[in-house]
Amino acid sequence: MCVFGGVLRRAVTACQSSALLCARLFSTGSCARIRMHAVPKLREVDRWTEKRSMFGVYDNIGILGDFKAHPKDLIRGPVWLRGFSGNELQRLIRKKRMVGERMLTEDKHNLDKRISFLYRRFNRYGKHR
Repeated sequence: MCVFGGVLRRAVTACQSSALLCARLFSTGSCARIRMHAVPKLREVDRWTEKRSMFGVYDNIGILGDFKAHPKDLIRGPVWLRGFSGNELQRLIRKKRMVGERMLTEDKHNLDKRISFLYRRFNRYGKHR
């Protein structure tokens, strides 16, 4: 039994020494150099573009105008998007309902394809599936 223990002990030390040799041969190499770029120049921004100058124009329409008009009514854009919030499927269904009969055949066909794709997708991978 004593001989067997000695052989086992030598085998363990041999494995440990070979593991140490393997570990010592491994190196990560030299450190990678870090490149520093110059600080970018500040851009000159026009603070009085049309979009920036008109920001918040209709915020006080109710206070100053006796609540005759809602800011939603003053939005310029497509009919189906005025005052709308929702996902793409809801937006396309709303567009089809409002202007579908006036659309060109190819545009209406593409709209129907997109609606059917989104309908299938929402039913398969929706939030509540």
